[in-house]
Amino acid sequence: MEPLPLPVTTKQETKTNTKTKNNEEETKHARTRKNNSNKYRKMLLGLGFWIQGFRCYPWMAVVFFLKDGLRVDPSTMQILQNSANFPMVAKPVYGLVSDSFYVNGQHRVPYIAAGAFLQAISWFAIASLPSSTISFFTITIYLLLSNLGASIVEVANDAVVAECGKEPSNTSDLPSFAWVAGSIGGVLGNLAGGISIERLSPRTMFLFFGILLTIQFLITVSVSEKSLDLPKSSSTHGIKKQLSELLSVLQKPVIYKPISWFAASYAIIPALGGTMFFYQTQHLKIESSVLGISKVFGQVAMLLWGFVYNRYLKSIPPRKLISSIQLTMAVLMASDALFVTGFYRTMGIPDSLYIVIISGVLEVSYFFKILPFSVLMAKLCPPGCEGSLMAFVMSTIALAFIVGGYLGVALASYVEVTDTDFSGLRKGLFIQAVCTVVPIFWSSFIPETPKVETEKKEE
Repeated sequence: MEPLPLPVTTKQETKTNTKTKNNEEETKHARTRKNNSNKYRKMLLGLGFWIQGFRCYPWMAVVFFLKDGLRVDPSTMQILQNSANFPMVAKPVYGLVSDSFYVNGQHRVPYIAAGAFLQAISWFAIASLPSSTISFFTITIYLLLSNLGASIVEVANDAVVAECGKEPSNTSDLPSFAWVAGSIGGVLGNLAGGISIERLSPRTMFLFFGILLTIQFLITVSVSEKSLDLPKSSSTHGIKKQLSELLSVLQKPVIYKPISWFAASYAIIPALGGTMFFYQTQHLKIESSVLGISKVFGQVAMLLWGFVYNRYLKSIPPRKLISSIQLTMAVLMASDALFVTGFYRTMGIPDSLYIVIISGVLEVSYFFKILPFSVLMAKLCPPGCEGSLMAFVMSTIALAFIVGGYLGVALASYVEVTDTDFSGLRKGLFIQAVCTVVPIFWSSFIPETPKVETEKKEE
């Protein structure tokens, strides 16, 4: 029996097989590189947003230090808390610098490291100040420096999220991951703060947070931006060109309308946080541990919100979802007005239970809108100015919070609330609830669906 002839391989088939093998190797290499970049992204962003959420830990010490150490009144405390946020307003500048100026070929990681370094310096300085020299003015200066560093870090982190959000597989996963990391940091920060405030001095808490920031700085400088495999920016122009592009983008209705609505929806609400803090601690004699648990409950709610949004709500039109959150905030504020009248107490609900659950959720409900809005802006943001545009968005939010804080001081004065007289607080809370409802009437500024608006942008 004659043997079967061996198959003859042509040169063309050999080339095809070699090409197929090379393609498979390239695909495998690309997949490995992608997995590694995702790991480094999540490490850097996870740590950054976790520290950002944990910032509530030293700030809890600041609030009690101002009340018990410097003995400031509610209005003065609220003025300091809001004034310390002014570095947040300059975020577009940090964004333009981050987009335009590269340090050793990197334009995100170096700014994250620099921001962490500035924060560490400020908290170490506050912790080491002698009692004889510390004053309202001194602590304000160092808090401004801390928020300057935090602003730079947030701008760089937000830009990385926006850049990676251009990739179809990361459109909403990475923002949700960042949200969850920040929420976990907030949970641990408030839990540790509530425990530490009764056992440690404020200076010790400031020192501990400074050490955490130092660790963040050291980890960040050890990461190469190349390992993040960030999408290539289509714009490599200088700061003037970046500013021109940002101004051009902000002239588009699809961009400036939702941003203006979002900022106004915060600015129009007179914040009464400082007044409520004094009401709870001075009038109701609520212990600091209860306030800590309340904040923990709120942060857990934020954490759950990140999961719920990513799984069930991200397909809901932004206008409908954000308006619903705004209305929920108003309802919770009206509930606070009933709380100060003793309504829930007559129903057998302890003040501490209400503060832990309802007040905890109300405090973080202000931030619920930010997640869907960030996802929306990541989709609408043109390539090349992610850092500057997202920074502008966050700066308008910061400015809106400051305006709302000053309006809250004016409202507290109008209803004649002091650190010992809270008879006008109910009226102030009802006014606050009404102001919160107003922006819903022009919610048409928010796109119904980001897909439609993106198509318009591309046209």
